[in-house]
Amino acid sequence: MIELIDLTLVPTFMLVFARLLAFFITVPFFSYRTIPTPYRIGFAFFLSLIVTATFAEPLDMTLPYFVLLVKEIAVGLFIGLIAYMVMSIVQIAGGFIDFQMGFAIANVIDPQTGAQSPIIGQFFYMFAILFLLATDGHHLLINGILHSYNVIPLERLLNFSGNYAELIISTFNRIFVIAFQIALPLVGSLFLVDVALGIIARTVPQVNVFVVGLPLKITVSFSVLFFFMAIYFMAARLLFQTMFEVMDQLMLILGGG
Repeated sequence: MIELIDLTLVPTFMLVFARLLAFFITVPFFSYRTIPTPYRIGFAFFLSLIVTATFAEPLDMTLPYFVLLVKEIAVGLFIGLIAYMVMSIVQIAGGFIDFQMGFAIANVIDPQTGAQSPIIGQFFYMFAILFLLATDGHHLLINGILHSYNVIPLERLLNFSGNYAELIISTFNRIFVIAFQIALPLVGSLFLVDVALGIIARTVPQVNVFVVGLPLKITVSFSVLFFFMAIYFMAARLLFQTMFEVMDQLMLILGGG
């Protein structure tokens, strides 16, 4: 049994395992607290075995092994974090809506990340994750990190001459436009409600708009949300497309392509 194990592939396996484990620690869905850490480690371990058996080439040790190990961890963290940043824009859109609804003071604890998040943002985020799973987006995430081994080989260092600033600026520009598209129906409707309440306050001073306004805005918000969920799923699909495109562009920059 021992003779069947090629010990020259152990360094390759450790590098592959380092990149995959760092990726699963940061990428959306796989990094959540509800997924036990041993499961993530085991999934990265067996996936590393498959990747190592697929490539099955000993390393050309022209660089110190510790440097390559740190590089692999950095690659996994960078790719996972850029995907997490793009997905977090959904909660920013929910924060815009909560501020207009009057829910900004009632943040909740996200059980997946342990951080505070707006109520509507958490509602949108759960639907986004379910939509990602329903469309096999988690398989595309795994396929993306496996594709990174073709773009960023194990023996090569990262490309530090790429235009990272342009990628970050263009990414934030695109995702904030998507956040605006998600929040626009509700924020626009609530703006009209505020205008109507202002007119009522001027024409009928006896009406206490502060007492009437909050229940009215909540009712209008949930009514508009019910009718515009289809638009939200279209924006979520555009968000996923942007996430995969940004991951691909980041891998090309890191790999010097």
